Amino acid sequence: MTAEQTHQASHPTRLEPSLGLRSVTLFGLAYMTPIIVLGIFGIIAETSKGASAGAYLLATVAMLFTAASYAKMSRHYPVAGSSYTYVRKALDARLGFIVGWTILLDYLFLPLVIWLIGAAYLTGQFPSVPTWVWIVLFILTTTALNIIGLKVADKANFALMAMQFLVLALFVLFAVIYLVSHHGGGSLLSTNPFTGEGGFSAIAAGGAIAAYSFLGFDAVSTLTEDTRDPQRNIPRAIMLIALIGGAVFVTVAYTLTLVEPGSSFANADSLAADTAKTIGGALFAAVFLTGLIIGQFTSGLAAQASVSRLLYAMGRDGVLPKRFFGRLSDRFATPILNIVLCGLIGLGALFLDVATSTSFINFGAFTAFTLVNLSVIGYFLRHRHTEAGSRLNPATYVVVPLIGAIVDVYLLTKLDSAALTLGASWLTLGVVYLLVLTRGLRVPPPEMTIVE
Repeated sequence: MTAEQTHQASHPTRLEPSLGLRSVTLFGLAYMTPIIVLGIFGIIAETSKGASAGAYLLATVAMLFTAASYAKMSRHYPVAGSSYTYVRKALDARLGFIVGWTILLDYLFLPLVIWLIGAAYLTGQFPSVPTWVWIVLFILTTTALNIIGLKVADKANFALMAMQFLVLALFVLFAVIYLVSHHGGGSLLSTNPFTGEGGFSAIAAGGAIAAYSFLGFDAVSTLTEDTRDPQRNIPRAIMLIALIGGAVFVTVAYTLTLVEPGSSFANADSLAADTAKTIGGALFAAVFLTGLIIGQFTSGLAAQASVSRLLYAMGRDGVLPKRFFGRLSDRFATPILNIVLCGLIGLGALFLDVATSTSFINFGAFTAFTLVNLSVIGYFLRHRHTEAGSRLNPATYVVVPLIGAIVDVYLLTKLDSAALTLGASWLTLGVVYLLVLTRGLRVPPPEMTIVE
């Protein structure tokens, strides 16, 4: 037996499928952090000129087109790797690398942003405790849960997500009671939350920000190899996450806009927190804060799990150093080194602010979304003359993804200049690395070995 065979025999080479449809859907919803609609409501309200519900509705429709493409590709390629895998298999290995590199920007920095926001909430409530203490506690707890494995994380996730949805339901209920008692039942019906006062351009600008909230539906595809019957459960979970998330976002944004109409606020960042106290008193304000913190924790848990799987897929390819990124823990069968690396990157939250760390995340998301839509078309073109291709519907394999790609590019153009500049810089670094890896494009990037 060779040394390599001995290594393969003594070390796990695949992830353990332990998650069902409910668990995968909850992980995707946790990644989205539905309660974040309250945390960023003021920003979207100002950007959309008072049309937050319209912005979220536009984002929901746009993301459903892209979610349909992710669902299709996850059925054809049931492996960890998400957009990276889909594009390299359906279009080109080099494009796949670029997508993996670009989306890596999102996945690597999203846990950092999540932990930073959670620490900011807690610092505001407990100013005597330094922010770094909360950041370190977030990182240590989520890292430990993800190392032990998704079975343990899944149990914690279910309880925490239940609490998050309870807070959202109470917020809507208290808002409705407040509106009826102060303005009558007629105040519950209005088109203003959808139209605002700035026209479609303002709604689209708000939609570009709101689309950030939907990242969970694509991230869940990185859990393919952790999921039982992934060709059935992952596509269903992707569509369920986009639909449930969109319904929650639109409903909450609509209700909150009725309570806090307009597009200019004294403090947009704490608008929802102030509204919670107005509609439910000090006790509900405390419950609201608890829900926000729980939302950040569950989101960080899912985000760290997802990025570790993406790094594992790229490491297993040899695109990233295999001995580090493509290795699983002997004891837990989880990508322990990738999980720890994500935690170390999260320590960057000690030196960054939310505005800086989030400014370029959407660049990677919209780039990946666009190319995944195009990969569905590429898959159709490659297989349309095969026996399997006779069952591919041109409407769902060409028209729907083409609309999704166009909408994603449009939303990409609505990002601010800082996001475009920073995102383009990261993309340039990826192109340079690709040229080195492929010796000036003379050889293809390493191929992924599909694990069924």
